[in-house]
Amino acid sequence: MEEPQQEKPTETVQPSGETDGSNDKARGPRLREIPLRLMIPNMITVLAICAGLSGIRLAFENRVELAVAMVLFAAFLDGIDGRVARLLKATSSFGGQMDSLADIINFGVAPALVLYVFVLDQARSIGWIAALIYAIATGLRLARFNVMAERQVKASWQSEYFVGVPAPAGAMLVLLPVYLGLLGLAPDRLFALIASAYTVLIAFLLVSRLPVWSGKSENRVRRDLVLPAILVVVFYVATLMTYTWETMVVTALAYLISLPFGARSWQRKYGDWPAHPAQGGDGLPGDND
Repeated sequence: MEEPQQEKPTETVQPSGETDGSNDKARGPRLREIPLRLMIPNMITVLAICAGLSGIRLAFENRVELAVAMVLFAAFLDGIDGRVARLLKATSSFGGQMDSLADIINFGVAPALVLYVFVLDQARSIGWIAALIYAIATGLRLARFNVMAERQVKASWQSEYFVGVPAPAGAMLVLLPVYLGLLGLAPDRLFALIASAYTVLIAFLLVSRLPVWSGKSENRVRRDLVLPAILVVVFYVATLMTYTWETMVVTALAYLISLPFGARSWQRKYGDWPAHPAQGGDGLPGDND
């Protein structure tokens, strides 16, 4: 006996260029091409992370000079990736997250471990605590910057000053005991204890409310000062290549000496620090790295 023929379901034909929503979900996200210029800043950030991690490895291999050079190189790369992104109009949320990850590694973890391996381990637990405090302070500094960067309303002085020492400068400053050690100062226990106290001091400067001159507002140079400025840069680079650690010591000390003058300049322009939170929730209204 022949069974009755079942009616076949009618297939719905989608017009050309249109697809069923369920098919789109099954197919997954569509791939699209990304311009190469959008990848360049992220590649620089990844190179900075690699340099910072390589500095940690070199420190554990007792190749301290190369370790410090890699950390400073990572700081340089991390400092230019954002500027390259803005120049190429390639800023993105993904790039911002990558940059934050690179910052905590290159300015926090890498300098702390290099410093600990070179000298702070002579102070035993005290040295390790100092390294931890610095690394955590860097993370807090960067977290505060990310929160402040999301604010829509910012104080007018934010283009001229940082709130606290910025993380890249903190990494350069905290390695001062390493520069001195590479110049011949013996990393004994007394030196390690002094270096531990110095590391905690730099950590405090990172999370402090101290106004620090940024130099970002100086976008123009007088015509008669262009050539002298170029000569100064050439002289600095030449001394850095020839007398590396002496130049880094002078640079770190000069930066530390400039901090009170920057705070004094802020006070003259904008008055005393507010006693109560105003305009930014923490006394000094805002932050900017």
